[in-house]
Amino acid sequence: MSSSRIGFIGLGNMGAPMAHNLLKAGHSVKVFDLNANAVRELAEAGASVASSVAELARFNLDVLITMLPAAAHVQQVYCGEDGVLAHVAPSVLLIDCSTIDPYTARQVAAAAQAHGNPMLDAPVSGGTAGATAGTLTFMVGGDAALFAQGQPILAAMGKNIIHCGAVGTGQVAKVANNLLLAISMIGLSEAMTLGVALGMDAKVLAQVINSSSGRCWSSEVYHPYPDVMPNVPASRGYSGGFGSNLMLKDLGLATESAKKVGQPLLLGALAQQLYQQFSLQGHGQLDFSAIIQAYQAKQ
Repeated sequence: MSSSRIGFIGLGNMGAPMAHNLLKAGHSVKVFDLNANAVRELAEAGASVASSVAELARFNLDVLITMLPAAAHVQQVYCGEDGVLAHVAPSVLLIDCSTIDPYTARQVAAAAQAHGNPMLDAPVSGGTAGATAGTLTFMVGGDAALFAQGQPILAAMGKNIIHCGAVGTGQVAKVANNLLLAISMIGLSEAMTLGVALGMDAKVLAQVINSSSGRCWSSEVYHPYPDVMPNVPASRGYSGGFGSNLMLKDLGLATESAKKVGQPLLLGALAQQLYQQFSLQGHGQLDFSAIIQAYQAKQ
């Protein structure tokens, strides 16, 4: 793969390791973030640094990637008075890897297209471990030719690069996937705590579930019950991983998107309320698998 000149905005827990992997793949990377420590670490790894979004956008880029917290940040970074579209050269490929609602993704892509910039929405799955290992799944929205253009860049950061359809469908896939993930994690938590309350050993019950029809990703890869599985947040006090507040944000995206198309989300709405309550109780920074604590008796 030939080297590209890539701008990267957003060096959080996901964005920073993604930018590191672009450097490891031999790309020239220029970065911007409000977090000086994150910027310094990327500079030490070989990235060049911009002092603002505008400066980065004016750089001679082939591709500009963003990884931002929410839709409001994406709108501001791209469409703000001094944002990307006010300064970037036409034809530079824009890729937004943030998790936002499909409607904002389509609005920003339309503004980019009007400026002469093709744009892909490419949210990710795989968490911080996948970002570090370069094994993320990218769910990509955009036309087929544009997907083919962006795929080699995304392949430096991920293992599974899936074309979901037209612009915005990457966000649709992410919203639907995380809706199901939240529901399945809550269901597994309910089943495990019931089984243990009825006298069964947690590890044995987990083995039974993983050999039976209740098996799911949460049970096989990311078990919520403490000490059932090594190297998952449940076995280190629910630290690290994917925060409950982030899952709450994604459930909000799902329910708001469902309202726009009149689609009922009965279990999704309940899952949102459970995570909302969990967050209000002060647990929002714990991994989303910590929702099992909502079912466990206080010690």
